[in-house]
Amino acid sequence: MADAEKESQRAALHKAIWGIADEVRGAVDGWDFKMYILGFLFYRFISEDLAEFVDAGEHESGDLDFSYAALNDDEASEARDGIIEEKGYFLLPSELFANVATRCDRDPDLNETLKSIFDHIEGSSIGTRSEKSFRGLFDDIDLNSSKLGNGVAERNQRLVKIMKGIASLDFGNIKDAKIDLFGDAYEYLMNMYASNAGKSGGEFFTPQEVSELLARIVIGDRTGVNKVYDPACGSGSLLLRFARILGQENVRRGFFGQEINITTYNLARINMFLHKIPFDKFDIALGDTLMDPKHWDDEPFDAIVSNPPYSIKWAGDSDPTLINDARFSPAGVLAPKGKADLAFTMHMLSWLSQDGKAAIVEFPGVLYRGGAEQKIRKYMVDNNFVDTVIQLPANLFFGVTIATCIIVLSKSKKDDNVLFVDASEEFSHVGNKNKLMPGNIDRIYRTVHDRSEEEHFSKLVPIEQLGGDNNYNLSVGTWVEKRDTREKIDIHELNQRIAGIVAREQELREQIDAIVADLEA
Repeated sequence: MADAEKESQRAALHKAIWGIADEVRGAVDGWDFKMYILGFLFYRFISEDLAEFVDAGEHESGDLDFSYAALNDDEASEARDGIIEEKGYFLLPSELFANVATRCDRDPDLNETLKSIFDHIEGSSIGTRSEKSFRGLFDDIDLNSSKLGNGVAERNQRLVKIMKGIASLDFGNIKDAKIDLFGDAYEYLMNMYASNAGKSGGEFFTPQEVSELLARIVIGDRTGVNKVYDPACGSGSLLLRFARILGQENVRRGFFGQEINITTYNLARINMFLHKIPFDKFDIALGDTLMDPKHWDDEPFDAIVSNPPYSIKWAGDSDPTLINDARFSPAGVLAPKGKADLAFTMHMLSWLSQDGKAAIVEFPGVLYRGGAEQKIRKYMVDNNFVDTVIQLPANLFFGVTIATCIIVLSKSKKDDNVLFVDASEEFSHVGNKNKLMPGNIDRIYRTVHDRSEEEHFSKLVPIEQLGGDNNYNLSVGTWVEKRDTREKIDIHELNQRIAGIVAREQELREQIDAIVADLEA
């Protein structure tokens, strides 16, 4: 499919999704309602993915007329164990999205029907390798919520609208464009809701352009990595952007992440499935990464990409055991209790492999504040772990207008310099947000990759210059001189103009004096 045709199909898809969301949400806040749209989108995806898997096997065996969707439930049950082993879950033909959607407007108990199906999907994974990936996956889709309506009949009417709307979406052929479009649909919905929800959406969603920049920086020239990790993974967008750029087949041991918010944790797992990441290739954990990290047995990681929450509170020195934690103890000090930014940074540095690279979005204050944060910066700089610091434009993130930064960490640098990049002007204004365009991303990435210097844009600074009176200040503005955009004044030309004005003034005075003298005569 040509790029123009793909974009046309994608635009049509986005228009249709917006129409569904706008029609069914009613009085329900869009951000609260997203789980219904995304949940049903997911239900359709796994239904079609399972049916396609079974159909393909039968067609290869010579039964070209076989259709799992048309199969009797009793017959389908005989293949249950084999399907679960391969796909991680099971659905009877009568439970497939397409079949339920066909009869949904005639089902007075649609909410109970759907709940039973969702419970069956989750239940089919219990005791299998996929249990962790499916456990509680549908918990946020409350089919009896008052948000859907005041009574069963009203709730079912809205559920019918969602089912019919999702069923009407044209995803093309599952073997080619379909999978990408399911993923695009998810990203479009997240973008739509985040942009209209302020902080409630933006804190869990990293714009795709920023995700791409982080992933490209970490990937560099590598053609494959063992494991990629995001300790504050939100909806999983950074992990998936990494997969899209490098190719999931080139992430040999899979994708790892942790998320503290249960709704967003469920979103991340759904997002993995929608982007065709098999259940045995990802491990998204629920919990507080700083206090209860879940991937001790999986670290270290070759690639880390993250946009952790800005300046949130954490236990810090109120918990005396943390100073002995292997992740934080090397710096000899803990990040402040009211600002956990560098606690996340130290966690990621600790779990970074010797040959790995991490790219982390940071709040700018951590780069120059004193106290404990200065001591942590000193540890990172003195040990030559800080590869690059990038100043991003302001107003890139939903609900966040400030200019953020990216800090790149490496344990195997080839020089003793820190590269500072001022990319604050690398954007285009789109709508009410600033956006990194492909040319902006390419310029930043190339500068980081080549470690090149450019006046007013990038500068290499030896690590020994960062200490002393400079207080380990990693603020880009300290090291990269801003271009002087003030109008330059030619003093010689200005003096000539002034002299001309003075001469003309004298000439006019003489003319006035002559006129006055003539009048007085």
